[in-house]
Amino acid sequence: MWVGILIFLWAIGVLVPALASPAEKTPERPLSKIIIAYSSISGNMAPLWVTYEKGFFSKYGLNVQLVLVEGGSRTAQTLSSGDVTFAQMAGAGVIQSNLKGADIVMIAGILNTMNYQFIVDKNIQRPDQLKGKALAVSRYGSSSDFAIRFALDKYGLVPEKDVRILEIGTQPDRFAALETGKVQGVMLEVPQSLQAKKMGFRVLANLKMLGLDYQHTGLATTRALIKSQPDLVRNVMKAYVEGIHYYKTHRKESLTVLAKYLKTSNAEALTQIHEDIGLALVPAKPYPTLKGIDAILREIGGREPEAQKARPEQFVDVSFVKELDNSGFIDRLYKTKPIMVADKPPRLPVEPVDYAVKAGDTLSDLAEWFYGSALKWPKIYEANRKVIVNPDYIYIGQKITIPAAA
Repeated sequence: MWVGILIFLWAIGVLVPALASPAEKTPERPLSKIIIAYSSISGNMAPLWVTYEKGFFSKYGLNVQLVLVEGGSRTAQTLSSGDVTFAQMAGAGVIQSNLKGADIVMIAGILNTMNYQFIVDKNIQRPDQLKGKALAVSRYGSSSDFAIRFALDKYGLVPEKDVRILEIGTQPDRFAALETGKVQGVMLEVPQSLQAKKMGFRVLANLKMLGLDYQHTGLATTRALIKSQPDLVRNVMKAYVEGIHYYKTHRKESLTVLAKYLKTSNAEALTQIHEDIGLALVPAKPYPTLKGIDAILREIGGREPEAQKARPEQFVDVSFVKELDNSGFIDRLYKTKPIMVADKPPRLPVEPVDYAVKAGDTLSDLAEWFYGSALKWPKIYEANRKVIVNPDYIYIGQKITIPAAA
């Protein structure tokens, strides 16, 4: 309801200046007013925040209002009702709403794997000790809810029978519930995961699994909007991919944006978010992951029969990302490199270097960066025969060794 009131006030132009987008209306072309929701206060939302704060929406004729709508299921409801035009949200929320008849699809994939850590009470050392305990999620059906249930299934624990699951809200709220003892376990990301570990809470599991495809976060809208206003969707996507590029290539400015929205000045936490998520996991070409959507369908198939018959393709519309990709729009942003390499070690290492594969990496790219020649990729492949089965397939987070240049 409050979102609907916000839209009304904003539409008649009486919102206070502090809520306005950095964009200004130009005499030549009035800006199109739209509202974009985001579903959590976490580093996963950074691409949207940076795109907004750095004026890329206004560049493409959009006057954007950002609103926080906590939890994937609630965000999906506001998108489906028309209270918001787009939403950066959990993939699980898009899928479950779509299965119930909502007209929602994902048009971009921002985080195509899990990056949660399962943080538990200091006295819990084994999964079986979770029996009879309470765990926190943002909302039922959200990505944190999926992650909790995924972990419990691996541990042989049954939600609501062995463990209670409570809706708590944002990540800071969930962390506060862990601190006060209201719950004994929670899925956390940076910066709360860093803080929790420093306070002595235990990491029971790290769900950023090697090679795991999972549609954690993406940008969603409705098929009705795509059909009625394709140019609007196209301009949002152009702004979005430019925002992602800026996020990857402007560390200092991006950390400032993160600090504003996460309300922290912790340089260590902000830097880790930028490096571990922004540089390593956010794709320059934000295609949703069909394998990741299939993983969600398989997980919920046991309790939602419609999911068993669904195909991943029905939950996405990749036409706008594909259009920008095929036209060279995205490649021109990055010129010769599809991702930033400023965080990679110097060239020509004199000793072997431990390296974690990042989004967009190939053995040829790594050979060019470290040795100055893409043709030297076999040098890296031969040194990693035990972990690289196929030289054409290395995956995000995979640990490899870069041999010395000599």
